[in-house]
Amino acid sequence: MQLGLLSIDNEVVEFDMGSGEEDTGLDSEHPDDYDESNEEMAENSSVSRDNSPPCGDLNLEPFEGMEFDSEQAARIFYNSYARRIGFSTRVSVYQRSRRDGSIICRQIVCSREGFRREGSENRSKRQRTITRVGCKAQITVKKQTSGKWAVSKLIKEHNHELVPPDKVHCLRSHRHVSGPARSLIDTLQAAGMGPSGVMSVLIRESGGINNVGFTKVDCQNYMSSSRQRTLGSGGQLVFDYLKQMQAEDSGFFYAIQDDSENSNGNIFWVDSNSRTNYKYFGDTVTFDTTYRTNRYRVPFAPFTGWNHHGQPVLFGCALLLNESESSFVWLFQTWLTAMENHHPVSITTDQDRIIRGAVAQVFPGTRHRFCKWNVFREAQEKLSHVYGTYPTLEVELQRTINLTETVAEFESSWNSLLLRYNLLDSDWLRLMYDARHQWVPVYLRDTFFGEMSINQGSDSINSFFDGFINASTNIHVLIKQYERAVASRYEKEVKADYDTINNAPFLKTPSPMEKQAAGLYTRKIFMKFQEELVETLANPVTLIDDIGEQTTYRVAKFGEDDKAKAHLIRFNVFEKKAWCSCQMFEFAGIVCRHILAVFRVTNVLTLPSHYILKRWTRSAKSGVVLDVRILGLPNNSQEYDNLRRLAVKYVEEGAESTHLYNVAMAALHEASDKVAAAKKQGAERRVHVGSGHRLQSCSVDQEKKIQELTAELENASQRCEAYRASLLAVLKDMEEQKLRMEVKVQNVRLHLKG
Repeated sequence: MQLGLLSIDNEVVEFDMGSGEEDTGLDSEHPDDYDESNEEMAENSSVSRDNSPPCGDLNLEPFEGMEFDSEQAARIFYNSYARRIGFSTRVSVYQRSRRDGSIICRQIVCSREGFRREGSENRSKRQRTITRVGCKAQITVKKQTSGKWAVSKLIKEHNHELVPPDKVHCLRSHRHVSGPARSLIDTLQAAGMGPSGVMSVLIRESGGINNVGFTKVDCQNYMSSSRQRTLGSGGQLVFDYLKQMQAEDSGFFYAIQDDSENSNGNIFWVDSNSRTNYKYFGDTVTFDTTYRTNRYRVPFAPFTGWNHHGQPVLFGCALLLNESESSFVWLFQTWLTAMENHHPVSITTDQDRIIRGAVAQVFPGTRHRFCKWNVFREAQEKLSHVYGTYPTLEVELQRTINLTETVAEFESSWNSLLLRYNLLDSDWLRLMYDARHQWVPVYLRDTFFGEMSINQGSDSINSFFDGFINASTNIHVLIKQYERAVASRYEKEVKADYDTINNAPFLKTPSPMEKQAAGLYTRKIFMKFQEELVETLANPVTLIDDIGEQTTYRVAKFGEDDKAKAHLIRFNVFEKKAWCSCQMFEFAGIVCRHILAVFRVTNVLTLPSHYILKRWTRSAKSGVVLDVRILGLPNNSQEYDNLRRLAVKYVEEGAESTHLYNVAMAALHEASDKVAAAKKQGAERRVHVGSGHRLQSCSVDQEKKIQELTAELENASQRCEAYRASLLAVLKDMEEQKLRMEVKVQNVRLHLKG
């Protein structure tokens, strides 16, 4: 075990480097802005993705060994704890890996830690208040080989008085101009209102000065900065980088609002790799506006998602110099253009009214979810006076949100909470309840968000840039850190691909379904599936109703008598399709233990094809990626989508039996002949449209492309046939084993009788 030592103001902080892949090289550094006048605290920062303690862990006291999904998650938790206790926090020393430059160890301290440095200050300057008194309270978190961050050192004791709840909003780390407040300030400032008037409106709208979340000085500073919000001297660096990348990468896309490098409009860019990844994994998207809830120097906002290993994947980045609704509309429309107008199934953002309006306008058919962590952060501001009076309220609110499993249970728990803490008159809680379908987990289960559990990711923002870009990152180092993060994520994806291919998972059951899944899914996704499969042994199945083609079952964990905790499954035995009340498959794309338990008792030995999402498989990025521009079709071609769905349906259904395979192959060959004949006929004549306009015949390149796609389809059919043959062989082998076992049992019985 290796130890690194850092000296800070006559103190020594010891960092335990641990053992693992990060041991190859480490750099130790102080934070960029150590002086108190420029303290930066990335509290309320997110993605992803889990910026709070693990879901279900309601112990709000920090302890050594406590784990977080990211460094920012640890910062947020400790700052939240500090708000409840009555002190302010700031980030202190950190340590970088020499391998990729990412932060792997971070110390977060009480803001009164250490002592002010002695210096040759100008005696004529105003004397500053002494705020640092050598307080030892701190938390140190270190990145583990698993990717989690764990508390390696914790000191709770302070050497100064703590601040009472009604004054805690004045502490530095608990003051920030939130996204909704920014929008209101911008609107009032545009109408000619000054800081005093704006602050009066904010106090009235928030229900008191304690609920505003910042001071008049913070409001003045924001209004002053908004009048001169530009990229400064680093702007040209960004523009030069974008031009260079576009010259080197033909698929690189960037746009500037108002098309002027001298304007204060927003900037968006995305490289070809991110655009390709969106074709594979663009079903769910997160728009990360962490900078709005923090004092970020750079208004950096990425679009992210999840790849086939469950790792964050990038879909583009923006610098937001203007935060009006029209600017967000421009950004979303520009991003959609770069993604060839393919709308995602779901999108996660913060709950700001401006962003909500832009999402509704640009993504009308996409399910919009609010980041749950942002809701909890706002609750700390809006309910701070109640939290101070009732220390258990925050725990119970989180339990009501995270742990209720049905709509009825949530409604009952919510109403009980309001009555118990006398919160029926809370305007903010009423507003959040009205919007519950967009952030409370039980209302979101019917939509795909690509997370391994209902409560995993909506707690926070997808942290693609965790450890690389934070509140202290300035525009001059942004591009460098951006490239480091992209390279690091790519390396981690390659490593996960290698592990999936070369490290066969350990099988825990003799189930053919487990063996099938091990060969289909990536390693991480298989482990989640395996967990669900093993749990079927502890979830007995009870037949409830058997009418017609559909059968209803109840599945409950062994030993649990509470029927409210049981799950109902409706199963069609002929189509091998099931629906479970937990809706895990709809939300995560992985079959739940309840459906698998029903499969077990109904002798469904292998996973039906309609329960295998390609985006979670080893071959998620294999095969031909159809580019509608190459085929000469319009970007939103309904014809292309219809043909693709029908072809995939033939491939999936044709592999279920020999008879269906023969029928599907005959149909595909017949269709191929007809398409070839139609192409030949179209090449021999011209079709006149309107006043002499003509449709161009297929080019040689298009003909070649179609031939390639036809060959790919035939190869897929052959692979399906090989898979079917392998599956039949497995079933045959199982039957033979069963027969041998029966013979052995019979022999034993005869032996016992003799």
